[in-house]
Amino acid sequence: MEAVARLRNYPTSPRKMRLVADLIRGKKVEDALNILKFTRKHAAKPLEKLLLSAIANWEAKNAGLSLDEGLYVKKIFVDGARTLKRFRPAPFGRAHRIRKRSNHVTIIVDSRAPQTAEVAQEEQVDTNEE
Repeated sequence: MEAVARLRNYPTSPRKMRLVADLIRGKKVEDALNILKFTRKHAAKPLEKLLLSAIANWEAKNAGLSLDEGLYVKKIFVDGARTLKRFRPAPFGRAHRIRKRSNHVTIIVDSRAPQTAEVAQEEQVDTNEE
C-alpha cells in the first residue's frame, strides 16, 4: 500500500531540486533520511520534511503495520511550477528579465512485499537466460 506526499510552489529551481531528488530515488526510507540529513544542498531540508510527511501518511493509511515492512521511496519527481518574471536594470538604459522559478515535488513511498524463495529463484533464472 503506497502513500503520497506533495510539496507545491517551493521557490527553488526544479533543476537544483532534481539533483537532490535523484540521490534518494529507490532507496530505503532510513537510508534516504540519512542521505538528506547530511547533504549540504539547500533543497535537502524541504525534501527531508516531505519524506517524513510521506512516512506519516503511510503509517496513517496502514495502521496495523510497522515501518519494518521494507518501506522505500518508490517514486520521486520534480515538476516546474509558476515562474515569477522580474526585471533588473542593465547597462545603457536596458532591462534584463529575471525568472524566479519554483517547483512541485511528489514523493511516493511503498512497502516491499517479502519475496518467497521460489519467486526470487525464478527472477534469477530469467536474468541468466537473457
